[in-house]
Amino acid sequence: MLCEFTSTVAFGGNGQEVEVAPRRMGDEAVASQTGIPQLLMSNTLVLNGALFLGILALHTMLEDSSINNNYVSGILLAMALALLIKSADFFIEGAKGLAYRAGLPEVVIGLTIVSIGTSLPEILVTSTAAADVATNPEIGDLAIGGIYGSILVQITLILGLVVAFRGVKVRPSWLKRDGMIMFSSIGLLTVFLFTGEGLSRVEGVILMSLYIAYIYWLLSHRDEILEEELGDGEQVERKLDRTTAAYGFMVTSGLLLALFAAHHLVNVASDMAYAFNVPHAVIGTTVSGLGTSLPELTIAFLAAKRSQGVAIGTLIGSNITDPLLSIGFASVVYPLALTEASFALTAYVIIPATFVGTGVALLMMRSQYEFKQWEGVVLIFIYILFLAALAAERVGFLVL
Repeated sequence: MLCEFTSTVAFGGNGQEVEVAPRRMGDEAVASQTGIPQLLMSNTLVLNGALFLGILALHTMLEDSSINNNYVSGILLAMALALLIKSADFFIEGAKGLAYRAGLPEVVIGLTIVSIGTSLPEILVTSTAAADVATNPEIGDLAIGGIYGSILVQITLILGLVVAFRGVKVRPSWLKRDGMIMFSSIGLLTVFLFTGEGLSRVEGVILMSLYIAYIYWLLSHRDEILEEELGDGEQVERKLDRTTAAYGFMVTSGLLLALFAAHHLVNVASDMAYAFNVPHAVIGTTVSGLGTSLPELTIAFLAAKRSQGVAIGTLIGSNITDPLLSIGFASVVYPLALTEASFALTAYVIIPATFVGTGVALLMMRSQYEFKQWEGVVLIFIYILFLAALAAERVGFLVL
């Protein structure tokens, strides 16, 4: 006999929710659970379906030479980004529901499914781009630029917006554990990228293995992490409101739609780079990097409204996933390397800006273990300066 469970959870310092006291509800609650038929009529799935059909229609229109391709490409790029973000959210909710059904603790769900789920756009975009590197080497610039761009936009613009909205206290463990691992991960990726002939499959396996080791360490110390989080946790109610089949459908359809959107995003971004004579690394750092970071922006803002410090954990966790798992998996699909067209811009502007933004954010975390609102404005300003540097290089004011 199926029964429904509700869980009281607390929001703790790793940016995720942790389970406190699950309880069983009566049989009458089961009737309120929605299945696949109700899910098919949900607003989210209807929107995803509309975006899917819209992308197919616009792709057909691009084949008509009588239509302004640049205009249609811009709309197609926006729709692919929207579908990628919405389908990733759909996947996350479905995966979390299945994990609840399996009886996994909330802390395990947060450290694995949510952290990987919010980075699903980056994982799919980079791996999709890597699959095309053999025929189009410049696509590798898009993948590499997208990872560094995602890291930079999350640690400066998104974190800055969250902190400017509400000052946030920081636990010392954030800096000593996650913050240092984040910075070291970016450093190791950069070393691999500029040694040898780029990022090889072996180096990709090393990056992925380090991520797995990080997750394993967190899970093996989950009791201590849970105890720290519950010390100042804020309890909220969550419940399972869908059937197991519905959650499984959400995972499957969300992943398939995200793969479809990522494929079109990479293709359209590459075509626009050629059309406007813009380096692929710039498109990857700005359009792709910012677009694929929208799930983190949404989760960070929601968390900031409910609990001190939760938002930072969401962003730091994603910035560990991206330089280790996301690009590590992509380089296993096909080795990645910068082309001559984007090498100088990436090496002398994009990567240094990523290290500066990350370093400044960590220094702010160290200052009295608290982010002040004015520090959020500074982080936003750093990202604006980065965009100004890209624009200066584009018009010839900055020669590399």
